[in-house]
Amino acid sequence: MNDSSDSNSSQGTATSVLPLPHIPVVTSVSCCLILSVVYVASLYVWNTKHNRDHPATVKRRFFSVSIVMLIAPLFVYKFSSPDLLERATFAEVLGLRWQGIFPAIVLPYLLTMLLFLGPLCVQMQNESLKMFMDTDYWIGSFKNILWIRNHVMAPISEEFVFRACMMPLILQSFSPLTAVFITPLFFGTAHIHHIGERLSLGMELKTAIVISCFQLTYTTIFGFYSAFLFARTGHFVAPFLVHAFCNHMGLPDVQDLWQQHLVRRVLLIMCYIVGFLGWIILLPIATQPSLYSNNLYWNV
Repeated sequence: MNDSSDSNSSQGTATSVLPLPHIPVVTSVSCCLILSVVYVASLYVWNTKHNRDHPATVKRRFFSVSIVMLIAPLFVYKFSSPDLLERATFAEVLGLRWQGIFPAIVLPYLLTMLLFLGPLCVQMQNESLKMFMDTDYWIGSFKNILWIRNHVMAPISEEFVFRACMMPLILQSFSPLTAVFITPLFFGTAHIHHIGERLSLGMELKTAIVISCFQLTYTTIFGFYSAFLFARTGHFVAPFLVHAFCNHMGLPDVQDLWQQHLVRRVLLIMCYIVGFLGWIILLPIATQPSLYSNNLYWNV
């Protein structure tokens, strides 16, 4: 009985470090393309005269993307290799697991705060960080449907569909590093639909295209980071929390630096540089798969 147990244990250990089973590239890419189209289409299925920030529009879109979140896992279950679904539970395949969850919550979040060290220092010297200690701020935020959209619903739906459901498929056709650079392309191009929204608000075509191209660039870059976190940690919660934090911070307001006194401006610029360099140095260290008990997705 002990010999059998040891044998099973050895087989389990060997299985945990095997490369992911393979599925055809056309299958994984087609599934991801369909999911991208379905996600964007779900935002426009409603016939409404209101803009995207109107509460009625926001609530309807909440419902639409929730339906997409129910549909997306079916693609993973249907088109994944049976060997993968035997190796891990379906929840684990989607990055929904308890093992390693504490470091998955804390480490990527702290790492991203380091990346935003400069903007955070600007907020500290402007004393705008004090509002986060105010309970009224949080009560008001959770009553604000736009805040909920930007910090809860958008991150959770986008990360679930574009990371938790797309990455397992792409990782079965490509190496982890290649997958990290492929899936964000679906995420970035999914934001092109904002061109139509801007045109409907009366914006000139050229301006709408320029802004949307800029948005495409930074959403794709963020997608690289988010996909990397999912593959390295094997957790959905890591990219979700980082996405919510990045939505809160927004793009750094570099113009704010030039409103500071010279000495303070130099110190803040140094914070920007130190934060970025520190993030680059610590990224591979703080995302070691072993920290998160991730033996499924990062076998390189």
